[in-house]
Amino acid sequence: MEQQDPTKKEGRLTLVLSLATLIAAFGSSFQYGYNVAAVNSPAELMKAFYNETYFERNNNYINEFSLTLLWSVSVSMFPFGGFIGSLMVGPLVNKLGRKGTLLFNNIFSIVPAILMGCSEVARSFEMIILSRLLVGICAGLSSNVVPMYLGELAPKNLRGALGVVPQVFITVGILVAQIFGLRNLLANKEGWPILLGLTGIPAALQLLFLPFFPESPRYLLIQKKDEEAARNALKRLRGWDNVDWEMEEIQQEDEAEKAAGFISVLKLFSMRSLRWQVISIIILMGGQQLSGVNAAFVVELLGRRFLLLLGFSVCFTACCVLTVALALQDTISWMPYVSIACVICYVVGHALGPSPIPALLITEIFLQSSRPSAFMVGGSVHWLSNFTVGLIFPFIQVGLGAYSFIIFAVICLLTTIYIFLVVPETKAKTFMEINQIFTKMNKVSEVHPEKEELKDFPLSTLGQ
Repeated sequence: MEQQDPTKKEGRLTLVLSLATLIAAFGSSFQYGYNVAAVNSPAELMKAFYNETYFERNNNYINEFSLTLLWSVSVSMFPFGGFIGSLMVGPLVNKLGRKGTLLFNNIFSIVPAILMGCSEVARSFEMIILSRLLVGICAGLSSNVVPMYLGELAPKNLRGALGVVPQVFITVGILVAQIFGLRNLLANKEGWPILLGLTGIPAALQLLFLPFFPESPRYLLIQKKDEEAARNALKRLRGWDNVDWEMEEIQQEDEAEKAAGFISVLKLFSMRSLRWQVISIIILMGGQQLSGVNAAFVVELLGRRFLLLLGFSVCFTACCVLTVALALQDTISWMPYVSIACVICYVVGHALGPSPIPALLITEIFLQSSRPSAFMVGGSVHWLSNFTVGLIFPFIQVGLGAYSFIIFAVICLLTTIYIFLVVPETKAKTFMEINQIFTKMNKVSEVHPEKEELKDFPLSTLGQ
């Protein structure tokens, strides 16, 4: 009987891989979602605390405009911190590793959890504002590093399935924050500091358990040059001893990238060989605005490209119908129900592809030397878009009224057209195979002008 080609051996979801995924996602992505929603329920209580504290210091209350501005600063510190965290991704993942960065990132969760928990006792709203900045940095790092870490741990046939797990945990974090934010639980005068401080628990658990799980084999071999550690990590993750073919694939990627070294953000924008990859992540991350419950594991069945096209198309249609519904809600009695249905359809559509897949694609369409900088660019675009929409949408709503969502419909339509024309399917392909696709799109004879050794690199050696 003919022996099976080891390159065609399907990776499986081992206990080590599944636990590493759950701990990384719960310790980082969960608290990202939790902190997005935690301040919503106790908002009025916190504003009252701001006012009381100000009165205790100055013997008079804050005027309405100043209080609104102070609260807006408190809320907007989170996406601003996310932007700062995104800029820190590249240096940290190259210095500390993917797992090491996640462990270090817990500082930006545990410290603000303590500060927020003690803010009411200390009579300091400044502690809350500083804490929102710090948990924003935590979210900015985790939203980029967790997909990178899981994408490098997973075998190619499970990369898509594991890639959407962080988004699921973000959604669960939002849900848990909303449940704890019920008035008879923690959204009350005594409980709101505890509600904010609970974000430190997932971080503490991650700090306790993640050290027992492997670092990214790609980081160990390519950055650290530790072949034995990389091989042992792969053995633990895959559940079998014969990892020679996967080690060979990583080494081929390493050989192909030796000439380039680390690719900075500035260099990333100047390289013709990465032109369409950079444009793609900017457009996809810019178009990614909401989060929702994800249809995990359909990514491997239907593919990334199909789900992105389907998701953005649903969002486009929902925005158009929502515009009509809002314009007619005063003349037709049942139009408000149509509006609600459109919002639900929009969230579901966004959850199918636009929410989870762009971060997964960054892992797949960039090789090791450019991946950290790519996550910095993608994360920065994501958080700046998030910040911008939150800042300007109230003014758009005042100016355009019922027609506000036309802007988002146009963005969804243009993003859908771009995906259809440019973004290839990456399902079940190795990183090198995906990069070969973009090499042809970028019309260069190799992945990078300095990497002459990849020019004649045969696809047949990579497996399927």
